[in-house]
Amino acid sequence: MPDPLTPAVFNILLALTDEPLHGYAIMQAAGEQSAGEFHLGPGTLYAAIPKLIETGWIRESRKRPPEDDDPRRRYYELTRDGLTALEAEVERMGQLVRLARQKIRTSH
Repeated sequence: MPDPLTPAVFNILLALTDEPLHGYAIMQAAGEQSAGEFHLGPGTLYAAIPKLIETGWIRESRKRPPEDDDPRRRYYELTRDGLTALEAEVERMGQLVRLARQKIRTSH
């Protein structure tokens, strides 16, 4: 079984499931999808991006919204391998939650 994803990596991959996003939008999505429970800072994000590109889980995207006219802004998208890693982590977490619920029910 692969190693668990860090919360930062999990939230970055999850943020990119819908569409390519630039860095600030990834940080915003991480906060929104966790209902404000997780804060992804710029240092963490921009340290993770090269590693995620190197692993092949994300890539720089050529897709960008037509209203974005800032050529300096880089967009990133999830790759098939990134989606596979995210799915594996969701399954791992689901198994842990099922085990925890079972243990809690039987401990009374």
